[in-house]
Amino acid sequence: MPELDAQDRALLETAGTELWERIVSAGGLDVEDPALAVGGEDHPAFTLLQRLGLVSVDPESARYVAVDPSTVQSRVVTPLGQRGAELLTESSQWATAFNGLAQAWRRAPQPATGPYTEIRGVPAINAYLASLLVDAQTEMLTAQPQTGRNAATLAAAKERDLPLLDRGVSIRTLYQHSARRSPFQHEYVAAVTARGGEIRTLDEFFNRLIVVDRQVAVIPSAEGTSTALVIRERSLIAYLVDVFERHWERARPFTSKDKDVMRSIAAEQRAMTIRMLVEGHSDPVSAKRLGVSPRTFAGYIADLKTEYEIQTRFQLGYEMGRRGVSGDVTAEELADPDEQ
Repeated sequence: MPELDAQDRALLETAGTELWERIVSAGGLDVEDPALAVGGEDHPAFTLLQRLGLVSVDPESARYVAVDPSTVQSRVVTPLGQRGAELLTESSQWATAFNGLAQAWRRAPQPATGPYTEIRGVPAINAYLASLLVDAQTEMLTAQPQTGRNAATLAAAKERDLPLLDRGVSIRTLYQHSARRSPFQHEYVAAVTARGGEIRTLDEFFNRLIVVDRQVAVIPSAEGTSTALVIRERSLIAYLVDVFERHWERARPFTSKDKDVMRSIAAEQRAMTIRMLVEGHSDPVSAKRLGVSPRTFAGYIADLKTEYEIQTRFQLGYEMGRRGVSGDVTAEELADPDEQ
């Protein structure tokens, strides 16, 4: 059987099928039909039908007649299927070979290119993370600010993280308190914690961080979110893990329904809003640091105006300064109102 490609298939599905059906309905076409000759309108389709063996010459009538396609199909499809199976096997073997190289690369304490690698472009970053997590053995630590954590991102994260947990890899993740407002986030947390993952939230803003087996860390590059920096330098990774652990100790369990915990979270978000206001940050910057939209942050400011019974932001800042409000969470704010 001659080599066939997608263009041949497309020709068969269109002009080839039309010509073959015409041959069937007419009981054949004369071998001298000018449309079948070189330069004729049916010549390309007719040539393909001949290559496939879907037409033959009836010597008695000197006409081209159609051939039962079921007798031809196996001669075309079976070799393609065998070739596809061979390509799948070969691609799998290539992937295994490259995985061995990738493991050696990631676990080397000082690769030839140095302890840092920059990866550009979201697709390249995602592909690297996928390959990195395939080899994760014990632990993944992640800090994920709210920026970009939409339904599609969380669905992809769930698909990535659940197999890790099933393999016995522990996962601890930090979010901002604002993550508790997202129903998609709750779906992700429910799925991950059911498999043993731990998730907590914190009032402070932090940058994205992923640490795998305390051997490789991935952080955003200074050039922006579409560029990542891969770190393999052990002392720097130890420093990043220490920062993560300090945040983790202060963070609140995502799944906790304890009344005191929820009150603390509300007080910490309120205090963070006040600090942003006192420090004079713009609304977009403040909203980003709290992990909320500018509209939601404007709502927080409106609540403070109502609380302090004033009309403008300038008056709000003046009144807070007069009362010595700093944005620190006080013991009174964390206490049960019934006990004050």
